[in-house]
Amino acid sequence: MMNLLTKLLGWIDERFPLTSTWKAHASEYYAPKNFNFWYFFGGLALLVLVIQIVSGIFLTMNYKPDALFAFASVEYIMRDVQLGWILRNIHSTGASMFFIVIYLHMFRGLMYGSYRKPRELLWIIGMIIYLALMGEAFMGYLLPWGQMSFWGAQVIVNLFSSVPFVGHDLAILIRGDFVVSDITLNRFFALHVVAIPLILVLIIVAHLVALHEVGSNNPDGIEIKKNKGPDGHPLDGIPFFPYMVVKDAVAAVAFLIVFVSVVFFAPDMGGYFLEYNNFVPANPMKTPEHIAPVWYFTPYYAILRAVPPLFGSQFPGVVAMGVATVIFFALPWLDRGPVKSIRYRGPIYKGFLAAFVVSFIGLGYLGLMPATELYTWISRVLAVVYFAFFFLMPWYTKIDKCKPEPDRVTSK
Repeated sequence: MMNLLTKLLGWIDERFPLTSTWKAHASEYYAPKNFNFWYFFGGLALLVLVIQIVSGIFLTMNYKPDALFAFASVEYIMRDVQLGWILRNIHSTGASMFFIVIYLHMFRGLMYGSYRKPRELLWIIGMIIYLALMGEAFMGYLLPWGQMSFWGAQVIVNLFSSVPFVGHDLAILIRGDFVVSDITLNRFFALHVVAIPLILVLIIVAHLVALHEVGSNNPDGIEIKKNKGPDGHPLDGIPFFPYMVVKDAVAAVAFLIVFVSVVFFAPDMGGYFLEYNNFVPANPMKTPEHIAPVWYFTPYYAILRAVPPLFGSQFPGVVAMGVATVIFFALPWLDRGPVKSIRYRGPIYKGFLAAFVVSFIGLGYLGLMPATELYTWISRVLAVVYFAFFFLMPWYTKIDKCKPEPDRVTSK
């Protein structure tokens, strides 16, 4: 039997690089041995992607992308389809969990300098994944065709109309109509189910290939490829398979316990994962009292509202929101520090990073609140702190007093 399997594997290898691919990306790929808690979230993001794709496939079997039947089809899934309520809760919970995992993954990059040389392209590809994920979430948010879905999409798409000269045509191009309508729903359904997931999968493959080309970063920010043994393997590394696979499997089990607990006991999470207004059918004739996007967009929404209109146009706020999103692409060139890891950074960088985290969380909360005068002024202060982290980075990372990096990775 083993001889037959060996021959079969040899036959496949002559026609497809199965064994060499396995060795390059698993059994002979060496990862730093000092990975800690923060290095779980990349693998967890891949796990949530699989959950979203599988649950989404089953949901589309009973969902109708039609303005007259979309809301009713979601209710049908929740009430009449066998196990439909679990599938819907898995998918809605997965959307929020995806962003939680991604934000923690990005925060780890900020802590340990995962965007620094030689991982600039890896970081850029990761940020493209983030933007594609935001587009995927926005398109999917309209599909339940509830009050908040409808009016949230209406408000966000209308923002594009503030772009000078081309704004009106751009908004129509996105909607496919003069207002959010059945055409918009069908367009967003096609993009959410087919186009963006394909793009996401392709970019994620590129992200993994780039990661395995330059190697994984670690909490010390040291390149393990610099110290190799007589066998050519890094002295401070261990094979990804089976050691890191087992470690990630433990994290996956812990994550799934939390995930399943939310699905069964608190799928709406107090209105943050599933807004209460979305349990009301979309009504183009009745605007909700307070319109806010889902929680993972609210930091940028708060920045949008914090910027005063110019000549009655919200375009400056749209620019600020866009810059707040894409500024992450510039991090590899903004950071002038002599070390990568926060372990060896000075107090200035640590202070700015802490202030940035506080501003991001604060803006996320304020984006959910009504735009009162007090909240608007607090949002402006937090927005200044948010942008200061990036725009002042070339200065404060250069003057910060850092500790010397060790020659080898530590076990701390």
